[in-house]
Amino acid sequence: MTETVTNWAGNITFAARELHRPRSLDALRSLVAGSGRVRVLGSGHSFNEIAEPGGDGVLLSLGALAGEVDVDTSARTVRVAGGVRYAELARRVHERGLALPNMASLPHISVAGSVATGTHGSGVGNGSLASAVRGVEIVTADGSTVVIGRGDRRFGGAVTSLGALGVVTALVLDLQPGYEVEQHLFTELPLAGLDFETVAAAAYSVSLFTDWGAPGFRQVWLKRRADEPLADFPWATPAVEALHPVPGMPAVNCTEQFGVPGPWHERLPHFRAEFTPSSGSELQSEYLLARRHATEALGAIDGIRQTVAPVLQVCEVRTVAADEQWLSPSYGRDTVALHFTWVEDTAAVLPVVRAVESALEPFEPRPHWGKVFEVPADVVRGRYPRIDDFTALARVLDPAGKFTNAFVRDVLGG
Repeated sequence: MTETVTNWAGNITFAARELHRPRSLDALRSLVAGSGRVRVLGSGHSFNEIAEPGGDGVLLSLGALAGEVDVDTSARTVRVAGGVRYAELARRVHERGLALPNMASLPHISVAGSVATGTHGSGVGNGSLASAVRGVEIVTADGSTVVIGRGDRRFGGAVTSLGALGVVTALVLDLQPGYEVEQHLFTELPLAGLDFETVAAAAYSVSLFTDWGAPGFRQVWLKRRADEPLADFPWATPAVEALHPVPGMPAVNCTEQFGVPGPWHERLPHFRAEFTPSSGSELQSEYLLARRHATEALGAIDGIRQTVAPVLQVCEVRTVAADEQWLSPSYGRDTVALHFTWVEDTAAVLPVVRAVESALEPFEPRPHWGKVFEVPADVVRGRYPRIDDFTALARVLDPAGKFTNAFVRDVLGG
């Protein structure tokens, strides 16, 4: 069967003639072993060609496989199948009285795809979503399965892997006791005199939002764990109505605000799990740099805000703790992440993306692997100290390059 396959936003139409949906692991192994080129689409929430297998390659989805979520309450771990999305994982974990340490703003993305691209939530003490992974199961080029866990010398390259090692069929994640979270929103936080470190540490998870129409932040979202003290926040005004991060959008699909406590998985994301976006009329870019440069980097973007604002829906600023995944944008450094949600107009957005990258260049940003960016591949490679180790691992697990594509080959240097 021939079908037109696009990513979530619709800005990428894949050259592959069909999206394969194997219904069993045996069928998946057979498909992988018998194919010349394979890429996994995940939930499709990437904005570049990271999942593109090419016209002669196989694009596959794990969505038809059994969505196993096996919680071990005594070990405080969960084994989750590769096609499961965070909303379902969180619900099942919460039912057992346990919790993940963090979640992304959108709970509808796949677990395997999120950790493979270095996706994250927020919080000065919270690592990327990959930080919770303790083991990964990968179907490699010949259809066999490799299991790599913490303590294995390969583990640093196995989780945030860009899909370049094989098809991730399951992950094992660390859990912790369940907890409740409150959301406290504020408005109009000035950029002038901003003590970024203090603001970023004011709650378990902190997000700053602006449309760069004026200096400063339109909104601040503080997500406080109910078992931690409530910090004073004297720098901005408490919100008096429910807010959506994008100005002018209705807040009905956002998670509950005004300090009403609720389960972790109903507050850490910005959007409700029952609200499923069917399409994305947007493009996204994100740049992650050392947190010590946060104030200077924000000043640099403020300096070009008249260029940025006309094609921007919203910019979100978050923090991520350092991790040890070789290809994680937060590898080896506590990080600040500047996320840009653009209008759906590639021709208008790309020149502004280049302007943002030029403004941030002194701070050596690492682009999010699944977003729109124009940073040259050799420059990106130079910002990852363990890139050669990852390339060597990929050559061992995938010697013929079955799981590579043009995007991955650029990352690996050929």
